[in-house]
Amino acid sequence: MAYTDHRTLRRVLHREVAGTIGLLADEHDFRAMRRYDSFVFDDHTTYLKHMEAVLRTRALQGGHTTVALFDPEDYAEYCAETGLDPDSHTSRTKFTAALASTGSTVPYDGRPLADLLPTLVDEAVRRATWEYAAALLARLGACASCGEDLGRAAFTRASHLLVRILDTAPPGERHLVCSVSGPPETLVAVLRAEDISGRMELDESEALEFTTVLAVGLATESPGGLVMRTSKPGSPDRIHGWRLRAHGLEPLTAGEVFDAYCTDAESGDLISPESNVDYCEPPDLGEGPGTAHRH
Repeated sequence: MAYTDHRTLRRVLHREVAGTIGLLADEHDFRAMRRYDSFVFDDHTTYLKHMEAVLRTRALQGGHTTVALFDPEDYAEYCAETGLDPDSHTSRTKFTAALASTGSTVPYDGRPLADLLPTLVDEAVRRATWEYAAALLARLGACASCGEDLGRAAFTRASHLLVRILDTAPPGERHLVCSVSGPPETLVAVLRAEDISGRMELDESEALEFTTVLAVGLATESPGGLVMRTSKPGSPDRIHGWRLRAHGLEPLTAGEVFDAYCTDAESGDLISPESNVDYCEPPDLGEGPGTAHRH
């Protein structure tokens, strides 16, 4: 009886242990891991099938599991820095544990891996975008004339503009996209703000990433834009847009918003406008054009 009680208690504790599983999302990463003898899988499809079975079993047992993107290059660097043998399941376990606190993860919620993988990849892209944008701001350094931190000043300005955009937006759920062009690639950030009983709720991580990308555009005077779509039951969606300018935003006219949405970016051909959508000039943010940091 005591032995059974011990087993029962341990099962209860097992349900309270959270875990992280590192996942090789694509064939390229999977092939990179096959160079290690201790990695026993030889087929990516079979690997994903068994991984999904493990996740489902943990969920059925009441365990909470997060899934992290396992990058073989990052893993090799981690082993080199820590002196671990990369051809060891123990080293892979330690690397996955590190991903739990530093990498991109999503909770396993019972979805098939085919549906979960795009979410995991999107999360990794979001994190990489934020890290790159934050590094760009940090490299701006201080103003040679007044000593002000240029990256921090741009972030403060971007935060102010985002608050003004959300405060002046029509009622409803808001979906914002900010894009900043420049070498080596375009930075894109997305922010969703839900309207719950007249109270706006948004994800803090998304807001941080969005503000950082917007700050990069303001600080570097790179070509870019910001669009906002508001949705409210029973009403057409409303789409507004701005051009990024040095330390500020320039509103697009309704016609310019229409042209932007109804023109194919690659071919230049016209695209039929969406039904039940109004292309509008944005609300007045209540301030004049921004002033760039110049001396």
